[in-house]
Amino acid sequence: MPQAKSKTSVGLGNTLMNDRFGKGKGSDRKKGSAVTRINHATGEEYITNDRKEAAWVKMRSVTEQGALDEFLATAELAGTDFTAEKMNNVKIIHTDQRNPYLLSAAEERHVVGKHAKHRARLTVPRRPKWDASTTADELDQLERESFLNWRRGLAELQENNDLLMTPFERNLEVWRQLWRVIERSDLVVQIVDARNPLMFRSEDLESYVKDVDPAKKNLLLVNKADMMTTNQRKAWAKYFKEKRIAYRFFSASLAKQLNDERDLEDEPEEPLNGESANPKTIRTATADGASEEGSDEDEHEDSGVALSQDADDDTRILTVEELEDIFLKHAYDPDNPDKKLQIGLVGYPNVGKSSTINALIGAKKVSVSATPGKTKHFQTIHLSEKVILCDCPGLVFPNFATTKADLVCNGVLPIDQLREYTGPATVVAHRIPQPFLEAVYGIHIKTRPLEEGGTGVPTASELLSAYAKARGFTTQGVGQPDESRAARVILKDYVNGKLLYVEPPPGWGDGADFNRELYDSAHLPEKRKAALVAAMDALDMGDGESTVDTEILALPTGAKSEKLDKAFFARNAGNAGHMKMPFSHKYTEQGKAQAQAKHLSGRKARAMIALETGVDPKDVQIGSSKKHFKGGSKGKGKRVDNKMLD
Repeated sequence: MPQAKSKTSVGLGNTLMNDRFGKGKGSDRKKGSAVTRINHATGEEYITNDRKEAAWVKMRSVTEQGALDEFLATAELAGTDFTAEKMNNVKIIHTDQRNPYLLSAAEERHVVGKHAKHRARLTVPRRPKWDASTTADELDQLERESFLNWRRGLAELQENNDLLMTPFERNLEVWRQLWRVIERSDLVVQIVDARNPLMFRSEDLESYVKDVDPAKKNLLLVNKADMMTTNQRKAWAKYFKEKRIAYRFFSASLAKQLNDERDLEDEPEEPLNGESANPKTIRTATADGASEEGSDEDEHEDSGVALSQDADDDTRILTVEELEDIFLKHAYDPDNPDKKLQIGLVGYPNVGKSSTINALIGAKKVSVSATPGKTKHFQTIHLSEKVILCDCPGLVFPNFATTKADLVCNGVLPIDQLREYTGPATVVAHRIPQPFLEAVYGIHIKTRPLEEGGTGVPTASELLSAYAKARGFTTQGVGQPDESRAARVILKDYVNGKLLYVEPPPGWGDGADFNRELYDSAHLPEKRKAALVAAMDALDMGDGESTVDTEILALPTGAKSEKLDKAFFARNAGNAGHMKMPFSHKYTEQGKAQAQAKHLSGRKARAMIALETGVDPKDVQIGSSKKHFKGGSKGKGKRVDNKMLD
């Protein structure tokens, strides 16, 4: 039996009223603890309760507050209150075709203009002047003061001019590593990503190197140049020449490939059964094979992206030996020819500094990671008897940015810690053509038609939903496409170079025309390229025509798709792909008549047949009837077997 309701219990509503007005539900308000507020718009006065806090809470020291807490505390001190205002001029804006985290074309032009106006104020922190008489504590205090003034200047620049800046390095210890590398180095090499060189280049760093010592030199090393076409390298080389920037193109991945191939060639092959293991015999056979394959190697270098076979020296991707010679040429000191030259390598995280060093020395001496900020302290590595390399930790220099989506796509912000993914995904969908995305991933992106308000370019949701459905990425519980997981995969492919896009030089124009050569079948992954070639070989083009190098066609269906199509369109009865009557048959007069006609069975069917044929209904038998009639009449009584009558 349930217990009776307690008379002393108080409901939630009464508790709230008591907390606000005291007991009595408003009849006896606590005037002593109330606070009088004034609505400045109407002049009306009203009473609210003061917050009840402990004494130790009020005496708590507050040295730092968030933006919202600081705003509310200031409003409370000023005695300001806020009332809701009803707005009737509400306008609904559809944001499915325009991402709110990105800028429009006009807004982007305005922001770029402000960037050019204030670019001279983007500086790197300088180390204060010091000499032998300066103590360590005094130098530490001077460095802290200089670093604080530098941070205040950047914060003022960002706040007063409404500018978005990259999340630059705010740790003084990391900048101290840069200062030491610059002071030690004879040549400071800035390594930048070839896909966006100006984003990763710090102009003020080059000025700071000259301020430390005018004899020091700068070099801009454009890494990952194998991701660029020859025409793109020519365009950037022309821009660097006009700006008088010392530059060179390099690719750490291609250099590593060459080192691995040389290691394989240097290793003696294991002898097969019946062959001699004499090193002289192996060396002779290798020499003969090299002479026979010489012509094949020349053809291969001419057809692909060669490291040193480019006709123009300005656009050639350097080899490791050529890069080392350039280091010696730039940092050579005629007054002291026997001096060991120190080369400082500086750049953003994840641009390939450690990979470049590993390619230079031919063995893995520096730890490499895809996570920005792997190297924590500068390291010195002896490249040769005359060259010492200094690897500086990855530094995010202060720079302007249009949106945070650009920072993610440029690899500055880590993707695994990303929360807002629609902005970067929209950038990828706008930069990479839809046919190339479909060919790379083997998906079909359903976009909104132009007559229904579409733009002809897939939105972030359309791209991510298509990829998630194709890969089976679903959310827990609801089972909807997991767009967040799909965004991380696609963005990592974009940052790693599977989806290529190279920023054009300033003044070039449209980026789509600049990157048009990157979206042909030659840039597809090997698996997709093999499937495309197999599909083209199966087609009979005639006269030796082929469209493999001109356009991207739909990929062939796999075994699973063929099995599903075969089962759907089979000529069996009741198959979904074949119908006895068209779909609209039931709406015609004949279809309606057939639907209304009822099939008779049993006694009614026998009666109808008897009337039509003129026979007795008892003599009519229907073969399809479920009842089975046996000949002869059955007795109603029990059958008795009396043996005594015999």
